[in-house]
Amino acid sequence: MTSRQKRLQIRKDLFSRVRRVVVKVGSGVITHDDGLNTRLIKRLAREISVLMDQGHQVILVSSGAVASGMKKMDMTQRPADIPHKQAIAAIGQPKLMLEYEKSFAHYQKKAAQILLTIDDLSNRRRYLNARNTINVLLDWRIVPIINENDTVVVEELKFGDNDNLSAMITHLMDAQILINLTDIDGFYDKDPRSHKDAALIPLVSRIDRAMEKAALDIPGAFSIGGMSSKIQTAKKVTTSGIPMVVASGLKANILKRLFAGRDVGTLFLPRSEKMGSRKCWIGFTLKAKGTIKVDRGAAKAMFKQGRSLLPIGILDVEGDFGVGAAVNCIDPDGVAFARGLVNYTASDIRKLVGVKTHQIEQRLGYKHYDEVIHRDNLVIIVDEKGGPICQ
Repeated sequence: MTSRQKRLQIRKDLFSRVRRVVVKVGSGVITHDDGLNTRLIKRLAREISVLMDQGHQVILVSSGAVASGMKKMDMTQRPADIPHKQAIAAIGQPKLMLEYEKSFAHYQKKAAQILLTIDDLSNRRRYLNARNTINVLLDWRIVPIINENDTVVVEELKFGDNDNLSAMITHLMDAQILINLTDIDGFYDKDPRSHKDAALIPLVSRIDRAMEKAALDIPGAFSIGGMSSKIQTAKKVTTSGIPMVVASGLKANILKRLFAGRDVGTLFLPRSEKMGSRKCWIGFTLKAKGTIKVDRGAAKAMFKQGRSLLPIGILDVEGDFGVGAAVNCIDPDGVAFARGLVNYTASDIRKLVGVKTHQIEQRLGYKHYDEVIHRDNLVIIVDEKGGPICQ
């Protein structure tokens, strides 16, 4: 069997098991110089409708509100400050949804709009509420169309870009695959728009440093994140056991070809067993509120053996956080290797630095837990060679 035949078999096997899929479409796909690319939106609606008729559940993460607003306001340059960006997004989002509504209606499908900020997904109750709402929409055979709530978001509540948002939605909804549709055919070893000898990489089993460096040199024509953002997204979803595809949304029938197992785009294979939804939330959605520095013994026990963090292994604490906050754990060299939810406040953990478990009550006057972070609330956020998973 040739390498290409092996790739095709991997793709066929993988897509044959997919029931729920997240499709992310970038600005470089659904917009052009004249605003929204309505013809492409209609084509995308047709392809998604076909998948739904075949029994698949599809969640769409879509950019395009700002570009749509700029067109309506006859603006040629993207606003630089937050209030103007928010105003343009508010103007453009209804037009974007209207085009989707009309396009899906042509195929007897309905669409629903969901606008989110990182704050919505950082709160566990709101996180679960969002999941429940989207599950109902999917049960009703309605296409959830998700975008960042640019109208109200501030810098500290931004997802960063819709690539990162799509990873969070993939985790939120326990999707079996993330398909990232962009304006080039997949991941290349160099920018194909400026290098004629650029080679498409059809299958990636591990994202290494050379690949991350190459991605930095491949910007998006219209998008914020470019290829580097897509590589970081791939690291997050594949580490949690979910495959991802980067492919050209400009090519006709791209979703049909992918689900048929065709060798198109770049397939990033998952690197481990599928991680549970709650651990995905801890590792890939929550933002760290502080840092706990641990000794090498504790770092090894947590990283290699999946152990909890006990007070005796703690060297230092940074930040001011409460019980249940997400914090990063760093080793003596300052490398963040894990993220977890703490059982004690920052001020109490400072009193516990280096103490044994039986001394907790003596130091604090109470003892609710033996562990500062229990292993069930702990997620490793570096790969085997120390490369960061979470940015």
